[in-house]
Amino acid sequence: MFQRFLKARSVVNFKARSASRDTETDRARATSIFRSIEDALEGAKVEQAGLKSRIDDALARSAVTLGNDSDEYLTRDPEDNHYQNLLGSEIAEGQRRLNELEATIRHIQFLKTALITRFPDFDLGHNTSHAKDSGVT
Repeated sequence: MFQRFLKARSVVNFKARSASRDTETDRARATSIFRSIEDALEGAKVEQAGLKSRIDDALARSAVTLGNDSDEYLTRDPEDNHYQNLLGSEIAEGQRRLNELEATIRHIQFLKTALITRFPDFDLGHNTSHAKDSGVT
């Protein structure tokens, strides 16, 4: 029975890939994941910046309709009250999303750090951006 296995082995020459080819394959996989993380991180940061800008705009519009007297709310037009309520809702919803984005960005940065830590021998193009993202100088 063993002779049958030996004969089969001589017919099919098994060859493992070279170590450098294995390393390059692993590096390509890790780099693909790294790029995906970088893209997700960049997208979240762009969304965060845009949302902050829109919230600032809503706050400025709210301040204009609010007035500056301590009893302004007593004499405010009903239409202005309506817009105040709408702007307040927009601002609250924007703040909620900003909080979610901050948590998401922290989680994605954690994934990036974990990937870099798990593959320290691979140059994932993180030398300058990692230091900037983690606050390390």
